[in-house]
Amino acid sequence: MAVMTAMLSPTAVAAADTASPAPRAAATVTVPAGVTAGVAVFDRQTGTFTEQLNTTMQFRSASVVKLLIALDYLWKRGPAYEIPAGDRAQFNSMLRSSDDDAASDFWVRNGGGAIVDRMSRELKLDNTTRPPDGQDGMWGYSATTAADTVKVYRYLLDTAPATVRELIMGQLRQSTRCSTTDLFDQHFGIAGAFDRPWAVKQGWSGFGDRDDGTCPSDTSARGTEAADVDVTHPALHTTGTVGSGDRSIVVAFTLHPTGTSYGKAYTDIGRLTRSLNVPGAVRPTGTWFGTWSSGVNVRPGATTGNDALTQLPAGVEVLVGCQKEGQTVSVPPYTNQWWAYLPQYGGYVSNIYISSPDNQLPGVPLCRSER
Repeated sequence: MAVMTAMLSPTAVAAADTASPAPRAAATVTVPAGVTAGVAVFDRQTGTFTEQLNTTMQFRSASVVKLLIALDYLWKRGPAYEIPAGDRAQFNSMLRSSDDDAASDFWVRNGGGAIVDRMSRELKLDNTTRPPDGQDGMWGYSATTAADTVKVYRYLLDTAPATVRELIMGQLRQSTRCSTTDLFDQHFGIAGAFDRPWAVKQGWSGFGDRDDGTCPSDTSARGTEAADVDVTHPALHTTGTVGSGDRSIVVAFTLHPTGTSYGKAYTDIGRLTRSLNVPGAVRPTGTWFGTWSSGVNVRPGATTGNDALTQLPAGVEVLVGCQKEGQTVSVPPYTNQWWAYLPQYGGYVSNIYISSPDNQLPGVPLCRSER
């Protein structure tokens, strides 16, 4: 353990000890009806929290624990932190695309629950725990809190060796829209609420098979529950940094009513995240609208003749930047020739799938000819 001790300086311990003062009532956070949330926003420029809500409440971590898996892996490889070629692709995919298979490989090879024990001890995490006895193989059964997750990011950004910081944060800055293993659309929360620069590590659990057409066809289920926390309700988490120089650390853990669809949870955590006071954040321009139907294609042009870029989670709320006329789409008894440009997807959807009474969306400008 000598390498681990050397990596964690007294400064890191001090930062960790001051990262979670007593929670106060959140000033601006809006929690949608039926949602349980643990939220923290830390402004690194002023050294203060701008939002805190249930910061010490434990949630099952889902894929957020991959941050600890990655840190532990690098800790064992210090001080050079060189990743063998055979591991590099898995390491990157685990962080960038939330690759479950890669996480499971590192988890087994490096001691399972002992990973969480080591990182909790070294980073002074107060309420982050390993999976329960008999379920050690399920890394997502680990439990954590918003306060502890802020500590992890503060360590990465303020104290970790530059190589470690770049190896992890560099991948989070390149988060892919679709996850590798189950192909869920993972650009919710932070990634949907704010313009770049941002870096994210997301988590989701309890939505079963991906059955709403968010990415190319796949039916891999995701099961990541913890023993001593709520394991019944669907969970959706967004964590990371926002703004130039990673100014703000943003963490939002959420639980949703049983039976909540992925698209509804995606929309709810988006609304919660957009309500937060996040210093340094740049909010995208446009108007938010609801959608209906499943498997709605996002296309590079205003025509069905283009191959789909991706598909929307069923019933998700989307940001519309502009609109223009294109190919007429029919969903009897309705027809619509207007198409909405979604800047966060880089493509168009037919307005027939936008929840609005008129074919042309009210208050949305026309797209410039080059769009």
